[in-house]
Amino acid sequence: MLNLSPQNGNQIDADGLVATQMLKKAPQKLLRNTIYALLVVGLIILFLPWTQNIRSNGQVLTLRPEQRPQTINALIGGRIEQWFVKEGDLVKRGDTIMFISEIKDGYFDPKLVGRSEQQLKSKELSVVSYSDKVQALDKRIDALIETGKLKVQQARIKAQQAQLKLKSDSIENQAATANYQIAKDQYERFEKLYEKDLKSKTEVETRKVTMQRAQAAMITAQQKFLQSRNDIIDAKVELNAVETKFQDEVSKAESEKFTALSNMYEAEIDVSKMQTQVANYSIRNGMYYILAPQDGRIAKTLSSGIGETIKQGTAIATIMPTNYDLAVEMYVRPMDLPLLQVGQHVRIQFDGWPAIVFSGWPNTSYGTYGGTVFAIDQFANENGEFRVLVAPDPKENKWPEALRVGGGAYAMLLLNDVPIWYELWRNVNGFPPDYYKPKVPDTKTKTKSSKNEK
Repeated sequence: MLNLSPQNGNQIDADGLVATQMLKKAPQKLLRNTIYALLVVGLIILFLPWTQNIRSNGQVLTLRPEQRPQTINALIGGRIEQWFVKEGDLVKRGDTIMFISEIKDGYFDPKLVGRSEQQLKSKELSVVSYSDKVQALDKRIDALIETGKLKVQQARIKAQQAQLKLKSDSIENQAATANYQIAKDQYERFEKLYEKDLKSKTEVETRKVTMQRAQAAMITAQQKFLQSRNDIIDAKVELNAVETKFQDEVSKAESEKFTALSNMYEAEIDVSKMQTQVANYSIRNGMYYILAPQDGRIAKTLSSGIGETIKQGTAIATIMPTNYDLAVEMYVRPMDLPLLQVGQHVRIQFDGWPAIVFSGWPNTSYGTYGGTVFAIDQFANENGEFRVLVAPDPKENKWPEALRVGGGAYAMLLLNDVPIWYELWRNVNGFPPDYYKPKVPDTKTKTKSSKNEK
């Protein structure tokens, strides 16, 4: 028991303690004023402005896809014969990287292109021959058509002549028949008169001879009339034969023409195929030399040695373009994505460049560089974060020229300005930063004001 009760007479003398004596010796007023000053300064600091930001690690890359490191691939398979570059060499677009030789037996012939061109010329000549044959058949068809027209016209004229002759013979037949009938009637009258002794026998016999002559003339006229009718039939048959003959000849010539056209079209198809083949052979000959696709520096050779066989599409080297526009790639959380907009300001610290960073006071930071949000992905990656591309801010200092693609970076996306006490309260409660929209100049207002000034 310590016997510290007031009823107990054994009480401790506080003035005799060493700590009490030290406190009595200290300047109590100075300590009190220091504590009050610290409280006032802390209270003032709580009301200082603080720039909210979203911080994220990232890396340096190029803004355009063609400016990023790329691999040089072999367009065809072959055997490595000679290297013209080594790692670290600076090359221009079109410079030779490697020479390969052919490994496919279908392309071993060194005069393959020349011989293919000769075959192509021969095939083109066959096309010309078929074309000439078609033209000759066209002329033949035209001649047959003209000859056929003349022959048909001649046959028609002959038929018309036969028709006219038929009419003439018909008239002669009618006249002969009439003469015979007259001669017959006269003979019968003379015979009756002879019976009455009014005419002599000589006169009767004369009339009989005249009747017989008229009858013979009538029979002759009838024969000529029938012959004329037969001539008309022969003329029609001949006309049909002429038309049929020339139609057959024209059809045969047209059939030969269509056959020649078919052969010509097939030859033209073969010519097109051979032209494509010759072009492919010529292009393939140019692929034996693998060229640099753009200006850059050879970073690494992926194939090595002489005599090594490579397949089509095999990567042989990587090249880093010399001209590129840098950007920073960073990732943000989904809860911060609605706060981002294209054109938003960003402060960036690059690995290897010393900097003093105050995330809440970006204007007082040293060694950081300015940037703006260039693009925001519309989908998340496998980690559930969204990628943001940051381009250099043209209004700020230029980024270091010694930056290289793949370097690290630390980015801060600047948001709204709030008091420090509000930022502490927001972080304690886990609330997201305040959202704001970057100021965009109103073009409509500017145009109206300029019009009013005018």
